[in-house]
Amino acid sequence: MMQIGCSVPAHNLQNFQARFAVNGSSVKPAMKACLSKTTSLSTTKSTKEHLSNLEKLIGTKPEVLIQSEPKVAAGNGSPESKGKGLFEGLNLPQIWPENKAAEEMSPRHLNRLQRLLSKNGIEYSPRNNLASRWREYHGSNNWEGLLDPLDENLRREMVRYGEFIQAAYHCFHSNPATSSGEPLLSPRKVAIPDRTFKVTKTLYATSSVGLPDWVDKAAPDLEWMTQRTSCIGYVAVCEDQREISRMGRRDIVISLRGTATCLEWAENMRDLLVKVPEKATDSNGQPKVQCGFLSLYKTAGAHVTSLAESVVTEVKRLTELYKGENLSITVTGHSLGAALALLVADDLSTCAQDMPPIAVYTFGGPRVGNRAFKKRLTAQNVKVLRIANSQDIITRVPGMFVSEELDKKLRESKSANKLLDMLDNNMPWAYTHAGTELRVDTKNSPYLKPNADVSCCHDLEAYLHLVDGFLASNCPFRANAKRSLAKLLHEQNSNVKKLYTRKAKGLKLNLERNMQMSNCLPSPS
Repeated sequence: MMQIGCSVPAHNLQNFQARFAVNGSSVKPAMKACLSKTTSLSTTKSTKEHLSNLEKLIGTKPEVLIQSEPKVAAGNGSPESKGKGLFEGLNLPQIWPENKAAEEMSPRHLNRLQRLLSKNGIEYSPRNNLASRWREYHGSNNWEGLLDPLDENLRREMVRYGEFIQAAYHCFHSNPATSSGEPLLSPRKVAIPDRTFKVTKTLYATSSVGLPDWVDKAAPDLEWMTQRTSCIGYVAVCEDQREISRMGRRDIVISLRGTATCLEWAENMRDLLVKVPEKATDSNGQPKVQCGFLSLYKTAGAHVTSLAESVVTEVKRLTELYKGENLSITVTGHSLGAALALLVADDLSTCAQDMPPIAVYTFGGPRVGNRAFKKRLTAQNVKVLRIANSQDIITRVPGMFVSEELDKKLRESKSANKLLDMLDNNMPWAYTHAGTELRVDTKNSPYLKPNADVSCCHDLEAYLHLVDGFLASNCPFRANAKRSLAKLLHEQNSNVKKLYTRKAKGLKLNLERNMQMSNCLPSPS
């Protein structure tokens, strides 16, 4: 038998009583007396008597009751083994929950993680009827009162438009090769996420990086290095009558992807502000936009019209086709596509009289133009909702590294305002953002690492994950977010917290099967 001396030292008596308080109450006086008795036990007392007294002291709470005396296996009667059984019987992790491993997950949390990883994305938030408020959700009041806290219906619309952009990316990556020397014989097939919409036009943009004239003359065959036409998006229109009735109008969507080719990256680097052609100077000054963005928008390929001409022609056709109906135009884009979306909206707002209401939803968009361009969009009643991740550096370029908040404070001073106006009209990097901002933050996601890298902070799927989880600025991630984590884990595995990547492996889920692309992308939450 194991012999125990003074089991509970007298100077630790009060601490021991506090640990075993039941429902916030202290140990009963009778138990205190019993405890005092145990402190005076002789070293000749048997372990059985000690455990019996200790059991009386603790009471009947099942989580702290000591089990019956452990059986000693033959040849294993060492004090260490018996002491281990004693402490296991005390169930210390339940008595001191703070000693639990920090990365343990409750069964409820684990079940939720399994659901978010294993589902195929076909889980919808309520498809509420928007007919009576569709103009408000389309930005007629600049989404006032809908962003903080984020309105459930608006969240659903934002995620849906984000998945329209994912379809544009998928269309390009499925067949990125486009020869500028050959005509396009047939339009590309686009697997859009919402089957109530039909693609009516595939859009192409031409990157053109000019070389000196002597290079063109010496090596005319280098055109493939200086010009490339690529699929950059599409135009789609809602054709389902029930969806038209639910939304309150027939929606025309222009969806544009982000940078995907080397020449497009080169266009991004051409960051000087240039005047917008055919846009006369007005009381707000001369509208200017980034040189590379404008080049992509206006340049035509050998056998392809420019993005500007293609969009305007198709939208005019559709508005004439559905003349007399309630129509809306929604332009959506990510990264480079977000910049082009503003140029598209600006063009459409002036291309014809009685144009339908125009709204722009952008994700991770850079600055595009100067203050005169921003004021021009406002004057033309173009509504812009800009979703920006606080950790995404792309949303802070190009231009001087001055935040919009600081610019606003400086302009409150009359003397500073005059100086800033002069800089706006003369500086080649005097950029500013346009529209209303919804700010999300990678650090608020319970799944992503707070120090996630630049690619994750700018990734479109990460943006949709953050938007789907955003609740309010003071409660930034909702517990009942529905968007599947499978694609996020597949694309950003190194930026997902190890706790979840390990649990995902332990759940033995076939993520590759969940990531297979069908004719319809994962549905919005």
